[in-house]
Amino acid sequence: MSQPPNATERIYLAGPSLLPVLFAIGLASIVIGIYAWWPYSVAGALLALFSLVGWLRSNRDEIARMPTHQQTETAPIPLSGRE
Repeated sequence: MSQPPNATERIYLAGPSLLPVLFAIGLASIVIGIYAWWPYSVAGALLALFSLVGWLRSNRDEIARMPTHQQTETAPIPLSGRE
């Protein structure tokens, strides 16, 4: 039995980041500030805004580092029109 060819497709996962956690804390602070005291909402909104911007920028940088073309000859599901 022969070995299958090496895969040419790659799977990219996002790196570890605290920005999603900070965004969630910011959203929670907004909700808490609605019921407790309005400065909590302001601080939470600023935290959520800055963490969301940072999260989107890091995501854009990770997407830019991905290869633009991958070989599809060894894809597990054939592309339509290619048999």
